[in-house]
Amino acid sequence: MRQHSSLIVFIRSHTRLATIALVISLALAIVVLLGAAARAQVPGLPLPGVAAQQEAPADEAAAGEPTDAALPPELEALRAVIADDAARARLLEALAATAPAGDAVAAAAAAQEEAPLPFATLIAEQTRAVAEQVAGIFAVTGRALDTVSALWRDVDGADLERLGRIVTGLGLVIAVTVGSYLALRWFASRLGDRFARHRQTGNVIGRIVLSVATFLVEALALAAAWAIGTFVAVNWGPTGMNALNQQLFLNAFVLAEVIKLGVRAVLRPNRGSLRIVQAISDTAAAYWYFWIGRTTSIVVYAFLFVAPIASWSVSFAAGQAIRTLAVLAACLVGVLVTLQNRDAVRRVMLRRAVGGRNDATARFMAALARVWHVLAIVYFVALFFIWTTRPREALTYMLSATVESAIAVGVGVGIAMVLSRFMTGGMRLSPDVKQRLPLLESRLNAFVPKILHVIRLVVLVGILVAVAQAWELFDFLAWASSGVGLAVTTSLISAFLLVLFGIALYILVSSWIEYRLNPDYGTQPTARERTLLALFRNAFTVTLVVVIAIMVLAELGVNVGPLLAGAGVIGLAVGFGAQKLVQDVITGVFIQLENAMNEGDVVSAGGISGVVERLTIRSVSIRDLQGTYHVVPFSSVDSVSNMMRHFAYYVADIGVAYRENVAEVKQAMQDAFDLLTRSEDHGANILGPFELMGVEALADSAVVVRGRIKTAPGKQWGTGRAYLEVVKQVFDERGIEIPFPHLTLYAGEGKTGTAPPLHILAERATTSAAPAAVHQVATADEAVESIAGNVTSAPEETGAKA
Repeated sequence: MRQHSSLIVFIRSHTRLATIALVISLALAIVVLLGAAARAQVPGLPLPGVAAQQEAPADEAAAGEPTDAALPPELEALRAVIADDAARARLLEALAATAPAGDAVAAAAAAQEEAPLPFATLIAEQTRAVAEQVAGIFAVTGRALDTVSALWRDVDGADLERLGRIVTGLGLVIAVTVGSYLALRWFASRLGDRFARHRQTGNVIGRIVLSVATFLVEALALAAAWAIGTFVAVNWGPTGMNALNQQLFLNAFVLAEVIKLGVRAVLRPNRGSLRIVQAISDTAAAYWYFWIGRTTSIVVYAFLFVAPIASWSVSFAAGQAIRTLAVLAACLVGVLVTLQNRDAVRRVMLRRAVGGRNDATARFMAALARVWHVLAIVYFVALFFIWTTRPREALTYMLSATVESAIAVGVGVGIAMVLSRFMTGGMRLSPDVKQRLPLLESRLNAFVPKILHVIRLVVLVGILVAVAQAWELFDFLAWASSGVGLAVTTSLISAFLLVLFGIALYILVSSWIEYRLNPDYGTQPTARERTLLALFRNAFTVTLVVVIAIMVLAELGVNVGPLLAGAGVIGLAVGFGAQKLVQDVITGVFIQLENAMNEGDVVSAGGISGVVERLTIRSVSIRDLQGTYHVVPFSSVDSVSNMMRHFAYYVADIGVAYRENVAEVKQAMQDAFDLLTRSEDHGANILGPFELMGVEALADSAVVVRGRIKTAPGKQWGTGRAYLEVVKQVFDERGIEIPFPHLTLYAGEGKTGTAPPLHILAERATTSAAPAAVHQVATADEAVESIAGNVTSAPEETGAKA
């Protein structure tokens, strides 16, 4: 009860403007009814002018005159022709003979109507039509106000007396119908309360069943009240037009209560436990039921009860004035409700953005939240103006336009949300596809979001076009079916499809090349295949972009003939001016034709040695041993040294001491080779027997013995390093010395042919001669070691021996 009281206070405190509008509307309606009753005829309510036309023949008959009114000569002749069968047949034959000319005129008129109008003319006609409709608002409003004031001026005492008799007869049916309905609804509400307290309302199925049961009980109460009112009107009500007025009331009563019954079944303002949508609070349900019920009553009773009586009794303008006031009241209620719920709806629209989502849907809802109330107010104002200017088809027009706009916006927003989800989440491929095509997912995520952006933009434009089409602001279908519109739409669609085809073809070819170069699937690609496929991908991409661009420009209406001619002239000028570039391209073509290098080869080109990482038609990219990346244009390449073509050799120059036996050294080198061939890591890389060439040089400190190992291309360096390790191991086991640079000290020679002593350290002998000699020898050895330790490097040549 406390909640219901607070709800009533809330509604009363926020409905002053709507209450004022309702009071004004009802007051004007009462004024119109007074005027209508004053002009009504008792016991019936004949239409204006109809009674005079019906009474005229009686007066003429009473006066002894013919009952047929005199007609003009032209109409009298036409009636005579129609009455005579032969004359009527001759008339039809004459009309049939003149049909071709008429058909030609009609065909010309139809062709003129179907001919596409220029866009500026179409806009001008639409603007003129709108201006005429807006100007008609003031005329209709002025006529309605004049009718209302005229009705008020014509009311006198006799009119009020007749009005009293009509209201008395009509009031009986109204009182009985409304009273019986209130009583029956009270009993139905008690039964509905029992349903609401049922334990089955805790689950959805039970809630739906009990809600449907409550709806049926209330519907039976409404049907019973209508039956009671109809029985009273038929048996104790007046006859004639007053009986028709009672039937109008009963129809309006039933329709209004049926609408409110349906709204009550959805919202359940007083029975929250029976409400199917539990997210709606009791306060919100009571609020919306209050406004929907009041608006429904105003519109239904005005259109189906008050306005027809005014139209029959007074004039069509009076009835239209009643309808206009009802629509004005409904629009004012809509504006008031919009302003009251502006902040609440804005919070709901901003919920996605406040939650941290930054997709297109969240941004669109955030932008719409700032202006939605303005759009709603404009909608209600447009509803009123359209009703004022086009009263006969306004209801159908507004309903169809609103439904079509809602469908277009709903479908478009749904599609945009799905596209935004794909753009935000990206595309995810299965692990097997990612293993086969590692770059496909990133390639798709690079193109697909951009395509989806364009599609989403097209969807938004489609929403605007559909809304404009629904409200007849712009006839897009007629424009699209015309010559210019058909050409523009066809060109845009064709260009978009061409771009999609180009992107799909690029992804397909790139994925095929990627799959072909994947060593884990299919056959192992050779270096030549890798090079040619990479060049093919680059050439294909450039060719595809150029061809698709030219085709798109051609579809958009651009003359590509001069463009191609200009491109040829520009290419010729570039060829003459950039001779170095032409030399790069020509040399690169011949290098590829001669298969001089491929990706992954170790080459020496342009003074740079390293691994080829990338080949284009103009340059080669080489990474050297230190990791430096070099781009060498082919114009600077005089020769190419490929170290990985078919096979390779590792040349081993082994130096041993002069005292070693050369035959033993050769055998040791052969044994080391045999050990290397049995190795699991390097044995498979050796392609032939060990070539022992013998003594290569007698160096200053070593005898150099040369051997050569044939290996697979690119394996010579690893195999050579492994062979040197094995040679070192075998030489150590067999005591073969691998020499290193020596230092020889020469003291010179005297005239007598004897060498002078080395004056290193002299100590006087204080003891016996033997200890002195030993000490002298030791001192000399220490001096030699000291000198040798101070020598940091020694040349290859050790000098001549004495």
